Amino acid sequence: MSRLYLDANASEPLRPEARTAAAAALDVAGNPSSVHAEGRAARRLLEEARESVAALAGLAPAAVVFTSGGTEANATALAGCAAEGRRVLAGATEHDSVLRAIPAAERIPVDRDGVIDLAALATALADPRPAAVAVMLANNETGTLQPIAEVAALCRRAAARLHVDAVQAPGRLPLGDLGALGADTVALSAHKAGGPKGAGALLLASGWWPGPLLRGGGQERGMRAGTEPLPAIAGFAAALAAAEAWRAAGGAARLRALRDAILAGLAVRVPHAVPIAMGASRLANTLCLALPGVAAATQVMALDLAGIAVSAGSACSSGKVAESHVLRAMGLGPLAGSAIRVSLPWTAPEEAPRRFLDAYAAMAARLVRPVEPAPA
Repeated sequence: MSRLYLDANASEPLRPEARTAAAAALDVAGNPSSVHAEGRAARRLLEEARESVAALAGLAPAAVVFTSGGTEANATALAGCAAEGRRVLAGATEHDSVLRAIPAAERIPVDRDGVIDLAALATALADPRPAAVAVMLANNETGTLQPIAEVAALCRRAAARLHVDAVQAPGRLPLGDLGALGADTVALSAHKAGGPKGAGALLLASGWWPGPLLRGGGQERGMRAGTEPLPAIAGFAAALAAAEAWRAAGGAARLRALRDAILAGLAVRVPHAVPIAMGASRLANTLCLALPGVAAATQVMALDLAGIAVSAGSACSSGKVAESHVLRAMGLGPLAGSAIRVSLPWTAPEEAPRRFLDAYAAMAARLVRPVEPAPA
């Protein structure tokens, strides 16, 4: 039987539209910064991609700065905030590319569903020193959606900058809403949308420019040095367009139904499993699931041997499977070390719930030790 890939939040399978666009761009020989005909052809393709991404996000093309991915986009925005002398406030469940970009960032607590504590954020923003806030749109591990509108309102009242990591949004949330989030900057990543790895974007949603993280030849209108990876960028723009069309046609709703079928089956077949963040609004494709007493690494390996790819924590941790800082911040105690993430890709087959439940139930039967009765 073919393998079942359930790790879309780490990287979505490549969309055919992205493959076609990237392959066509590989045949464009020119450098987008060159002034000859070949260079102008490359520049035309680059700007068409920029216009496409901007239109999907509801922004002007000048608001799109292409990067190598979400990590660089996050780092660029936060470095710009720090350069302004702002103290950085970050949600405790942010991606490591945010938390490690500014190690001194003050962490804003979250509740047991991973939703940011708005009262704590308001208190932190009451400090008269200028601030910048980093809150992700959707968590990559739990799928928890943050109340960005409320966060943005608090930031406006405090004259604070707001950066939003939205890399998990494409194909799952309406892209046209990104420009209206109320954020100053928004990060996107191509491969999270089903595009090629190695491209992303920083959206300058409010017109504020944080300054370049990489300096050199002045590409991207001086906002990001380095020759643009045209095939990856062309594939990125095509993937975003395809992901949004797929979502609008019911793709995300289909994944929600598959995810909910897994939840319903778990309640019957593995009732001691603990779904995480059930009290929060979540991405349609994401399920974080703890099996008390069984290490996450053991579960990932057991399911891999059964032909099913899932993950534990972020895939950006150099291949390590460690206790999740996200789940620790949510106050889940020992469950933080026994949780896996199931994230359905756009290619998920209809039999995905059955196959996952069969493998998960068999694994739990082998690995979960029965509770010994207390002595009389």
